[in-house]
Amino acid sequence: MTDKQQKKGWWRWGVNRWFVLLFIILGGYAAGFYPPIQPHVQLPPEPLSGTLFKVAGQDFQFTNTMLAMLIADVILLLIGLGVYRAVKSGAMTLKGMSAAVEALLEGLYNLTENTAGKWAKFIFPWFATITLLVLVVNWMELFPGVDSIGILHHSEHGSPVQNLGFAETIVKPTDGAEAHGEGAPLFGLIPFVRVLSTDLNFTVALALIAVVMVQVAGFKAQGFGYLTKFWNTKTFFSKPIFGLIDFGVGLLELISEFSKVLSFAFRLFGNIFAGSVLLFVIGSLLGGGGLGFFQVGFLMLEFFVGLIQAIVFGMLTMTFMAQATQGHGHEEHAEATAEAHEI
Repeated sequence: MTDKQQKKGWWRWGVNRWFVLLFIILGGYAAGFYPPIQPHVQLPPEPLSGTLFKVAGQDFQFTNTMLAMLIADVILLLIGLGVYRAVKSGAMTLKGMSAAVEALLEGLYNLTENTAGKWAKFIFPWFATITLLVLVVNWMELFPGVDSIGILHHSEHGSPVQNLGFAETIVKPTDGAEAHGEGAPLFGLIPFVRVLSTDLNFTVALALIAVVMVQVAGFKAQGFGYLTKFWNTKTFFSKPIFGLIDFGVGLLELISEFSKVLSFAFRLFGNIFAGSVLLFVIGSLLGGGGLGFFQVGFLMLEFFVGLIQAIVFGMLTMTFMAQATQGHGHEEHAEATAEAHEI
């Protein structure tokens, strides 16, 4: 890197740093004029449209978490396109976002190769895709406007609104009473974008995909012999006591496969939903008192929680897929003995 390029890089870093500081100051200043209030918290996603069509007699509506899913997909496609163009450019080393993605994917592949061996090429795409998708959707709760910009609707348990000239904002009931008088209409907010991980539909669907691919990896590696993991009757009569134990262990393995869906889904949902509620509460408590700057610490906490949950979800999927490709019980012992004789 030449001196000119190095100076240009430091100049860009300095400008970006001051922009970040400026936005933090403006955010705290704006919170002093228009103190935020805690939004309504609910589990089901809010619909942004009427009934589009019916599925099995149920109304299908376009929700704010579906919009978040589309945005996350576009972000992932743009990241992939950016890395592809950077690699095709023939540069010796990647820079910026492309370099960060390359480092992350390289680390994930090395981890997969050390765990799954020859099955790494089959498992890695699922591991990397799930990790990147969950990472993007988790970090969306840190984006300005998510869960805070949307459509106002009349609500019995809502709050008054105040006209800002270019938009309307929900205010505290006491402020609304002063501005509009008693009996002012109450409104609630349906955000345009809600964090996708706070929707159980997404976490359960992703958990089902992960568990199904675990079974696919098992059948791909062992064929129908993979079923003996769940229905082991080979020694049921030859060794009655141990055969009965093996049979019981197989049934427990079958139950554990179903429990993985619940574990995957509720771990991700619970952590991110709790984090979103935490940001709502802290923002409403600190924003009005001019203490909005202290919310940065909680934003950093959610930054690392989102990162950890994405890695945990992806690593568990990769580990379970790698375990499914390995032999078990007597088959594993027979394979190890055969390999020893060959050596």
